[in-house]
Amino acid sequence: MDEITPSAEHESIATSLELEQLDKNLFRSRTLYLPKGARGVFGGQVISQAVVAATNCVDPQFGLHCYFLLSASPAIPVNYYVERLREGRTYATRSIKAFQNGVLVFTMTCSFQKPELEQPIHQRPMPPGIPSPNACLLVEEELAQYLNAPDLSDELRKYIQQNILERQKGPIAIKDTPKYRSADGVLTQAFWMRAKAVPKYELPFQKCILSYMSDLRFLGVAATEMGLSRRRPWPKNLGMMSTLDHTVWFYRYVGSMNSCQYN
Repeated sequence: MDEITPSAEHESIATSLELEQLDKNLFRSRTLYLPKGARGVFGGQVISQAVVAATNCVDPQFGLHCYFLLSASPAIPVNYYVERLREGRTYATRSIKAFQNGVLVFTMTCSFQKPELEQPIHQRPMPPGIPSPNACLLVEEELAQYLNAPDLSDELRKYIQQNILERQKGPIAIKDTPKYRSADGVLTQAFWMRAKAVPKYELPFQKCILSYMSDLRFLGVAATEMGLSRRRPWPKNLGMMSTLDHTVWFYRYVGSMNSCQYN
């Protein structure tokens, strides 16, 4: 089997999403990204590529539910097989299975609905006090500020520099906002995200970009809420974070996307 040379994230999101179509319902990845310190391919890229495969097999408008079964190697292409489960006049369902070396590593189900006028819309209100994107620093800019600390160890300095480089080269610009406690006491954080170097994608493929974003930053908030850290001793030591069960719903109204709800 052909191999892929593992590389850093590509600045163009189009390159991260690109697939080769091998047959009517069969697609193969062209690039795979291994995050620093991770054991397998970045889950958001697998999700987004699976969405690209499914979108190429249907009129798009959908929600998705997926499971990561095994970590995927960044050195071997992932093959995405799309099964056409249901083909209705308004609704369609697709199952996507991702294989690597003949082993099933990921499954996803997409439910599609053709756009209709006067469909209901849903959008959560913006929480009060969230600063605008212009008032926030990029993640790499925030990290760079820590490099000026006088007592910074060489090990930590190298770790921060690697993270800065990873974010600078990545296809998604991310700005964190301050964490806060919601009314029910849950630790909450909002993120501003924007894809870099984005070509003019049709709406269905904009959802593929949102699928890529949906696996960024969220697990870290959960770890913080539980007091877990890679630098703390057991039982608060964070050994590994990995996405296993992932659901995204997309809402669209009269030809434009109003919101994406991440569950």
